[in-house]
This record gives sequence, C-alpha cells and structure tokens, in this order.
Amino acid sequence: MTLAAAAVTMILPVTRPDVARTFYTDVLGLPYRGTSADGNLLFDVGSGATLALMEKPAGAQAEHTAISFEVSDIDASIKDLKSRGAVFADYDLPGLKTVDHVCVLGAEKAAWFEDPDGNILCVHEVVAG
Repeated sequence: MTLAAAAVTMILPVTRPDVARTFYTDVLGLPYRGTSADGNLLFDVGSGATLALMEKPAGAQAEHTAISFEVSDIDASIKDLKSRGAVFADYDLPGLKTVDHVCVLGAEKAAWFEDPDGNILCVHEVVAG
C-alpha cells in the first residue's frame, strides 16, 4: 500500500475550541464537518483533506508554519482574509522581509497570520519562475 492516494488529516492544537471553530469557519471559510468521536472539530480543506482541531493546553503550538494554503492570487486572498478578521504578520529578518505582508521566496509569494491560539498559518502563491 502506498500513502500517495491516502486521505490526509492535519491536526492542530487549540485551547479554546469554540473560538477556534468560529475563526476557521468565519475567517478562513472552511466548511465545518462536525465533531469526531474523540472530540476533535473537523473541517474540510482542499483536495479531500481534513483539518482536525484538538483541544490541548496552551504551549502546544509549533513555532513554524503549521499549514500553508496555496492560492491563485495572494493579494486578493490577503484582502479577503483581512476583511474577515485575519491579522497578517510583517517581518524584516535576514532572508525574510515582507512588503505589504508578502515575502517573495524564490518561485513563491507568501504571507503569514495566526489563528486565535497562535498556530502559524500561511497563504502562498506560486509565481512563474
């Protein structure tokens, strides 16, 4: 058996499931599928994947990008997400500088924001290289 055709579930920790559910449905626009038998909040994401939000204590969040959503127009996506409450980060670090929230990384443009629990999320657009 190969995993190439397997359905994928991404799991993120959250401390306040109700707040997270509102963010992922209202701000990100992900379809809420319900609660699993073990209490995870389930959302549909692209290509048949599932996002599961699991209640965990504060501090369980990663310090790196947890999920990156590929979009066709990063500027339009940023504008749309900001209008629904997403707050984008700006960086000025060696090798990582954003302009209007966007960083060009080789053949991609990327912009980062956090969910209410501090999970780092990203939108990225593949550009002609």
